[in-house]
Amino acid sequence: MRVAFLTAPAGVEQSELEQPWKAVLNAGWEPRLVSTRPGEVQAFQHLEKADTYPVDDVVGQTPADEYDALVLPGGLANPDALRREARAVAFARHFFDAGRTIAAICHAPWTLVEADVVRGRTLTSWPSLATDIRNAGGTWVDERVHVCRAAPGTLITSRRPDDLDAFCATLVRELGAQEFGT
Repeated sequence: MRVAFLTAPAGVEQSELEQPWKAVLNAGWEPRLVSTRPGEVQAFQHLEKADTYPVDDVVGQTPADEYDALVLPGGLANPDALRREARAVAFARHFFDAGRTIAAICHAPWTLVEADVVRGRTLTSWPSLATDIRNAGGTWVDERVHVCRAAPGTLITSRRPDDLDAFCATLVRELGAQEFGT
């Protein structure tokens, strides 16, 4: 199973990239860092620069069909930049249209709001996105992790870095079910 981790060139929250990445890797699947530009992605620990990560694939150059699932890490700047990139928004929307699993944490649902895929779905996020989600036709809940299986695909969402353990465990469980058709 190939899992795309979509990030902007800068602003991704390091823990929200690294921990799900390790969970996917430890489950025996292939994580791929997808960005809007080649090169490296600059991660942050809150507002402080942290590590950089090499980009594996570029949106628009690698078809979304080459991935089985999508993870959208948060951070404040990352999803804000992604939602302004039409190719990134279309990439995310493709996973819903194809019925594939999407996992988003913290501010990452902003990209999903822009892709117009939260309508009729229930999700959680960083609390300040609640109004955006409701205005986009979704239902916001305050939970560590929430799984919405509304057709056509599965949406896993979580609120913040403190919820990463639950987010990662749920991600692995749901992708395992997807992989084995259970």
